[in-house]
Amino acid sequence: MAQATGTGHRIAPEHTHPDDVPVLAALAALADPVRMKLVRELSGSLGWTRSCGSFDVPVGKAALSHHFAVLRGTGLIEQRDVGPKRVNRLRREEFDARFPGLLALVLSPDPRDR
Repeated sequence: MAQATGTGHRIAPEHTHPDDVPVLAALAALADPVRMKLVRELSGSLGWTRSCGSFDVPVGKAALSHHFAVLRGTGLIEQRDVGPKRVNRLRREEFDARFPGLLALVLSPDPRDR
């Protein structure tokens, strides 16, 4: 169950471990262009350095929250609260253990884009 963190009333995010994720759910999460952009940006960032508001995506706050929830629910990211910010990390090692090669495949440059 989610619980409030610190002295504020913010609910801590719930996380799904990649071991509990079906392959079709992982593929569906990665099929969305906004979520792919989030994952790509996180893949190039050090863990826990990107706050939710630091991503340049063409959606509002509510939609962005939804995209982060989908990524958490499929074990792709982990989030934690640091002061007033929610920071993110890509769960590359855990996700790669569950789906070997999938992240490398979807994160590799598309040769058609060259």
